[in-house]
Amino acid sequence: MSGVLIRGSLIHYESFGRGQPVVFVHGWLGSWRYWVPVMEDLSNDCRCYALDLWGFGDSDKAREAYDLDSYVDLLIGFMDELGIWRAPIVGHTLGGAIAAKLAAEHPDRVAKVLAVGLPLSADGINRKLLAAGPNDTLARLFWQKQRPYAEVDMSVPKTAKNAIALTIQSVAHMDLRSALDEIDVPLLAVYGEKDVVIDPQQADEMDGNEYSARSIVLSGAYHFPMLDEPVKFTRLLRDFMDIENPEQLQDLSIKEEWRRRTR
Repeated sequence: MSGVLIRGSLIHYESFGRGQPVVFVHGWLGSWRYWVPVMEDLSNDCRCYALDLWGFGDSDKAREAYDLDSYVDLLIGFMDELGIWRAPIVGHTLGGAIAAKLAAEHPDRVAKVLAVGLPLSADGINRKLLAAGPNDTLARLFWQKQRPYAEVDMSVPKTAKNAIALTIQSVAHMDLRSALDEIDVPLLAVYGEKDVVIDPQQADEMDGNEYSARSIVLSGAYHFPMLDEPVKFTRLLRDFMDIENPEQLQDLSIKEEWRRRTR
């Protein structure tokens, strides 16, 4: 177990492999643990870092605010402490929103972004989850009805009170479509076809605009594509890691060609 002090608070993280750095950021439920299979697969070519955000996993819970701005600041501090000036960021839901905001506000720190289940606005988040408001108990009950994942379930008891609800509200109050206008690095959004938490139809909205971004919907996947379809997801991530500019995203968007490669 590794840890580092960021803004006076302990942040837990784990790292695998050697090579170019890649930073993984978890979502609203869970911790660094559900990135392990992907990190292990990339470890021969990349130095993979996965951190627990404030309020989650084994990181500090003594925080007054759990919001996007605080987490962007946390990620910058984390990269500074680990000596990572610029790197690809892979984020899931909340983590994807943090990565997108970081890329928009600090483009010199982000090489590219792969955002899984990226909530572009409140319209893309399940209404029942939004209706929970600041009530963390209701938010947790909603999550418990989703598909079970051992990697996620073991981290739930460690989540700080109100961290889930407050971060959902923070993302819901921000329209990330405006942030996409400011992003010049490649951004790939991956959605699970059967995700009932984040609406996968947001993929159509992304592809219909002049963003430096593309989207892919993984058939058969739910809210955690990296766990539902690990082979497909990891192969897609590897292809994405080879991209150097937004124009090359067009190759990844040809879903028929990509499916043939994953058979």
